[in-house]
Amino acid sequence: MLQSLAGSSCVRLVEQHRSAWCFALLVLGYLLYLVFGAVVFSSVELPYEDLLRQELGKLKQRFLEEHACLSEQQLEQFLMRVLEASNYGVSVLSNASGNWNWDFTSSLFFASTVLSTTGYGHTVPLSDGGKAFCIIFSVIGIPFTLLFLTAVVQRIILYITRRPVLYFHVRWGFSKQVVAIIHAMVLGFITVSCFFLIPAAIFSVLEDDWNFLESFYFCFISLSTIGLGDYVPGEGYNQKFRELYKIGITCYLLMGLIAMLVVLETFCELRELKKFRKLFYVKKDKEEDQVHIMEHDQLSFSSISDQAASMKDDQKANEPFVNSQSSTSNDSSLNN
Repeated sequence: MLQSLAGSSCVRLVEQHRSAWCFALLVLGYLLYLVFGAVVFSSVELPYEDLLRQELGKLKQRFLEEHACLSEQQLEQFLMRVLEASNYGVSVLSNASGNWNWDFTSSLFFASTVLSTTGYGHTVPLSDGGKAFCIIFSVIGIPFTLLFLTAVVQRIILYITRRPVLYFHVRWGFSKQVVAIIHAMVLGFITVSCFFLIPAAIFSVLEDDWNFLESFYFCFISLSTIGLGDYVPGEGYNQKFRELYKIGITCYLLMGLIAMLVVLETFCELRELKKFRKLFYVKKDKEEDQVHIMEHDQLSFSSISDQAASMKDDQKANEPFVNSQSSTSNDSSLNN
């Protein structure tokens, strides 16, 4: 008997705070997924880092042995300056001296990566004025970009998602839920093909040092706005039509970002995902909302009635002749 009462009370407690329990599980799942990613990255990348450190140590030691006139401190100072310049997008190598980082097309590409929050980090402002302008430009430009993308996606999704689904539902009589799922899958396949697979094949041809996996990796890192910056197109030695290539990449990133947002919005409108998201949201108290609405209505009605009564009193006070005439006529009628 006690066990059944305890079990029923636990079930009732879980049902009353279902949203809180689901949110707690969501937080726990996210933290576990974060730890899982850290463990996998550490186990996969740490051996390669160790090999690279050993290789660099051997090369440095061999260079110092072959050049006895150069001290280790002088070499490290030179390497520190080279690495610092490399972080700003300036390379000391002879095969990279022909590319400028701040011509118009490169600046346009940099501005697009800043406003889209991709931020490859391969090129950064050097001067204090450039850094200050980058802050002001980003503060104004990022919300402006979000507004622009929201307006564009809202119009595109009307013609690409909602109207086709409604057409097949009304014209052919298919289930709206099934049509929405099939449409979302088809739209996702088209987006992956047009903005990931085909561009990856093109980048693998145009970039000499990229294979298909590296090109696909660049497309995903860019369109997901992660922007690690380890692969940046158009930075090779003597890149043909570099200016036109940079403008094309800028257009690709903008169109790809819009396509990604359209696909995400399409999937978010699925009924199953809406139900799943509602599990983690805080539910509003309907009774409290109704009380607030009734109080607001009562206040509005009382204020309206008070205003009407005051208007009538003002009208009577401003028209004494009409009032006296009506009162005398009423008295004469009563006397008769």
